[in-house]
Amino acid sequence: MNLTKIYVLLLLAVVVLTSSVYGQEAAKPVMPGIEVLLQERLALLQNKRIGLITNPAGVDSRVESSVELLACHPKLRLVALYGPEHGVRGNAQAGEYVPFYMDDKYHLPVFSLYGQTMKPAVGMLKNIDEYMRTFDTEATDKTPRANMVEGVDAIVFDLQDVGTRVYTYIATMAYAMQSCAESDIEFIVLDRPNPLNGKDMEGPILQYPEFSSFVGLYPIPLRHAMTIGELALLFNDRYLPKKAKLTVVPMRNWQRRMWHSDTGLPWVMPSPNMPTLDTATVYPGQVFWEGTNLSEGRGTTRPFELIGAPWLDGYALAKKLNGLNLPGIVFREAWFSPTFSKFTGERCGGVQLHITDRRSYRSFATTLHIIETILAMAPDKLQFHAKYFDKIMGNSQAREALQKKTPVAEIVAGYREELRRFAELRQKYLLYE
Repeated sequence: MNLTKIYVLLLLAVVVLTSSVYGQEAAKPVMPGIEVLLQERLALLQNKRIGLITNPAGVDSRVESSVELLACHPKLRLVALYGPEHGVRGNAQAGEYVPFYMDDKYHLPVFSLYGQTMKPAVGMLKNIDEYMRTFDTEATDKTPRANMVEGVDAIVFDLQDVGTRVYTYIATMAYAMQSCAESDIEFIVLDRPNPLNGKDMEGPILQYPEFSSFVGLYPIPLRHAMTIGELALLFNDRYLPKKAKLTVVPMRNWQRRMWHSDTGLPWVMPSPNMPTLDTATVYPGQVFWEGTNLSEGRGTTRPFELIGAPWLDGYALAKKLNGLNLPGIVFREAWFSPTFSKFTGERCGGVQLHITDRRSYRSFATTLHIIETILAMAPDKLQFHAKYFDKIMGNSQAREALQKKTPVAEIVAGYREELRRFAELRQKYLLYE
């Protein structure tokens, strides 16, 4: 056999191997639920008055909005829009009140599902972080009222989740499902990818009902590794007081090992402080800074990837954290001045998290190590908003363990058995191999 034939055979082998590893994703990009609905399951909505819960991330693979696709479809009748936190347009900041309005393009009523009547008290917006902590854990008025769904035959839910329990869209879905169940209205979930893949779970299961809130409603893991449609099936079967008439329209070609960057779908910000997949990747752990007196980077272009405070030595912190050799992550000394939220206009020292290998990186454990390190560096400076921290953690034991200087490895190991049990429980609700 001459060298030319050997070269050709080697080249063919490389092509075959590459195709087996990457070809399925390249040849079959993920088709989100909105496209499957319109191409294959249109009968679900024909001859029905439709309400749509969505925001700017509700798009198809060509970045056409679900609002446009349903409102302009000749065989469908869209009659109302419903917005989660941040609104249908996605322009409202965390905790911001969005009043009822008529959409000036589609001439449809737009209802808020994030507190329809509870406006912040005068002066409260100067401390939006405190207001948000109270509103998300104590305030009600986030369930669609009967008059908001009057004249609607089916509610379509098309929101992009971020794979973390601490995200209000999950509770919005559950509350809307319950409202539809009580009003005998169909509820249709258009499934979308879990951007953090559907395999890797992290953190504690929320202790229910003691720590249930709008930022953590039911006993699921911090990083749950389920799609929004799978969560709907779980909630409807196990937790809702009255079962909804639920239909989940699955995606096509999504696999549990996929991160969002593997899907071929565009990343559209699901909320104002979730600009990139890197943000979503660090979020399962970094969201806990909301329950402390450190800035979680709101008011910067890298929320949750940046953390800091005016009293924090970023250089020393980066050195100590890099010395831990945590998997998949390096830390860079960073300085920033938030334009809103904590420490507005003040110079903060801290670090930026740079992911080097998202498959080995574990956000929950990493953030616990950061908290442990800062507690050792400045025990008199770092403070917890204990009630809120515990609500988003899903228990009080983790904070108490950190304050008692329990090693992070021991805290993380304490959740392995409950994650194993949840992995078994969720099995019957999984839609994808």
